[in-house]
Amino acid sequence: MQLPYDPANPAAPQTNNPQLGLALSGGGARGIAHLGVLAALDELQLPIGQLSGVSSGAIASVFYAAGFPPREILRLLLATNLFRLTRPAFSRFGLLHFDAVEQLLARHLGTTLTFEQLSRPLTLVATDLMVGESVYFSSGPLLPPLLASSAVPIIYRPVEYQGRQLVDGGLLNNLPVEPLLGQPGLRVVGVHCNPINTEARIPTFRRLIERTLHLAINANTAARKTQCHLLLEPPELRHYRPLGYKRGPELFDIGYRYTMGQAAALAALL
Repeated sequence: MQLPYDPANPAAPQTNNPQLGLALSGGGARGIAHLGVLAALDELQLPIGQLSGVSSGAIASVFYAAGFPPREILRLLLATNLFRLTRPAFSRFGLLHFDAVEQLLARHLGTTLTFEQLSRPLTLVATDLMVGESVYFSSGPLLPPLLASSAVPIIYRPVEYQGRQLVDGGLLNNLPVEPLLGQPGLRVVGVHCNPINTEARIPTFRRLIERTLHLAINANTAARKTQCHLLLEPPELRHYRPLGYKRGPELFDIGYRYTMGQAAALAALL
């Protein structure tokens, strides 16, 4: 069974050359901005030594570590029938069907892909719903932890894996810096796509639920932000809703432009 992450025993290989360690937050559609961030880092030719991700950040990091260019990941997302991913289920397991999400990931990543086959070390975080703790995965089969990390509570059913009931890791840790801390040569960059919009209107019950979850999840990132050598948090993202997938190109562009604007600060880390 995969145990909670132990900072005293990191799994990633050590290196003497400075590299970036990226912690990618969750955020629903706003997580598309991660792809723009990754595209900018590639264009700047900055070395990425390790990744950790949760929820939408987990999906972005997995596809990237599996060798998909960021713009290709965006193309795959925009070509997806998002209605199938969000059609109601109204079952005792959740409000939305998860099968379509699983089929989408399996079609592009395969069902047998492992962490060891990725191009760089990657850690995914999920939440053990029964024990009430974060669980970190960095070895073995990739698809079950990825699905678990993305299973938003109530919306999707929990993922049963290794004797645990697992849901979205962002519930307890929406900026998973822990796997990246304390490693020689690794500069921790947090990529947070959930800035608070202090001028937001809440006209409906649905918006009230979104706002409540947003504030609750953001509370667990405050201390983690201070542990980053650099925090990337594009302020424009505050105007976008977590299910606004149709605005994917805009979200990608926001992440790309913001990161290019931070080129000097990123280079200074190395």
